Amino acid sequence: MELIKLLQKEIEQEAITTRKMLSRIPSDKLDWQPHPKSMALKNLAAHIAELPAWLEMIIDTDELDFEKNPYSPPAAQSTEEILVFFEETLKNGEEALERADVKNFSKEWVLRNGDQIYSRDTKYEVIRMVYSQIVHHRAQLGVYLRLLNVPIPGSYGPSADEM
Repeated sequence: MELIKLLQKEIEQEAITTRKMLSRIPSDKLDWQPHPKSMALKNLAAHIAELPAWLEMIIDTDELDFEKNPYSPPAAQSTEEILVFFEETLKNGEEALERADVKNFSKEWVLRNGDQIYSRDTKYEVIRMVYSQIVHHRAQLGVYLRLLNVPIPGSYGPSADEM
């Protein structure tokens, strides 16, 4: 199977689990955070929901410079808004993969804040990092949900709540 098809299959599979996790978020707890250094639940959820759109950015650009493009997290006011936002970013990411040329995957992509370079990697490596970020932050969300006594859906098999 060619690389792009594999990436498409993987984002589709991860979207199923991500959608299940995001749908469990209680709208009345969006401002909750487990620790002062932790993100509020709505910010974590919005970040998870926005990550598929990074595929489009990686495929269509050669860098993200926070100095030129200051980051402002999406404002989520309900679980439904988070899910709608996720579906939009997922669609954008999937469409970007459809038009992607694997020949460009070896090109450099830079994450920076002006002169400060955070990373220089190939576009393929950054795409894989995005997939890892989705899984990583979704696991964080699982901890948040557990602390809120919300049953956790299974990711790669049944969860303890589904047994």
